[in-house]
Amino acid sequence: MQFFDDSLHPENQDKVVITVAPYGPEWMPADFPEDIPVSMDEHVQKAVDCYDAGATVLHLHVRELDGKGSKRLSKFNELLDRLRVAVPDMILQVGGSISFAPEDDGAAAKWLSDDTRHMLAELMPKPDQVTVAINTVQMNITELMNREDIKGTSLNEPTYWEAYREMTVPAGPGWVEEHLKRLQAAGVQPHFQLTGMHALETLERLIRRGVYLGPLNVTWVGIGGGFDGPNPYNFMEFIRRCPDGACITLESLMKNVLPINTMAMALGLHPRCGIEDTIIDQHGNRMTSVQQIEQCVRIAHELGREVANGKEAKKIYKIGEQYRTVDETLTRLGLPPNRKSGERNVPLRSL
Repeated sequence: MQFFDDSLHPENQDKVVITVAPYGPEWMPADFPEDIPVSMDEHVQKAVDCYDAGATVLHLHVRELDGKGSKRLSKFNELLDRLRVAVPDMILQVGGSISFAPEDDGAAAKWLSDDTRHMLAELMPKPDQVTVAINTVQMNITELMNREDIKGTSLNEPTYWEAYREMTVPAGPGWVEEHLKRLQAAGVQPHFQLTGMHALETLERLIRRGVYLGPLNVTWVGIGGGFDGPNPYNFMEFIRRCPDGACITLESLMKNVLPINTMAMALGLHPRCGIEDTIIDQHGNRMTSVQQIEQCVRIAHELGREVANGKEAKKIYKIGEQYRTVDETLTRLGLPPNRKSGERNVPLRSL
């Protein structure tokens, strides 16, 4: 990504696309009963409230009535169907960490099962996006949490804490290639959740080999514990290495969310907020997803940036677009073309 002398001027930046993750699967409803939806009606109302506050991308998960994360494809289909009516202009983004269990025999799904995660391409109505991780990594979200910040929550339970401390995200090459193939065939745009430079480099290789053809929406996830930490040097190098045609969101955890979102918006990028990322403000007080969105809106306005509405966000994200060839994808993303036989140095061509 290039920065010119006037790149920090708001008139030269896209409108702000605010992603909200209001369903917080790592928390139990008792951790924040005022803000964690349980019933389907509450799930839908939460989306409406977030959209009205200024968020245009909804990162979604679904709970069962007992408060636990749902593994039922039918529950996700039901929520997507209702959201298409309740928030028709919102970008619906399903979290790619979900796996599904058979509903006929009650078998439990395994966490991040490779087989059942491919069922994300079978959701109906189809979402606009499914998040996709690149390369198998540790996902120890506890590394950046301290006991004071999570005092009184379920994460303080030793068994629960240990499960999240040892969590991994399996995203090996065979699974990623098959998953991208199925999502593209279904017309669902992948939103790449990237854990650091290694993931960005692997993604570029996939693009150069034609495994993925299309717009590039990426989120840098700076949550530590196997991912990049919330260090500005990490995300600035990531931003520098992203192609000019990429749309970049920054994401972090707990008290790192606000400063990183502020820097993202100042740089012309996009923020992500919501209780999946933090349930506290900078003073340790509970903060709802809607309050976090409102905070992002205020900061965006202070920086002089307008907040995108739903239709504008879909245009910025290029929802519904797919490209035909590797060369077209590289050109549209602003990446150098692949080297042809006998070429030396960096090849420069246009379509």
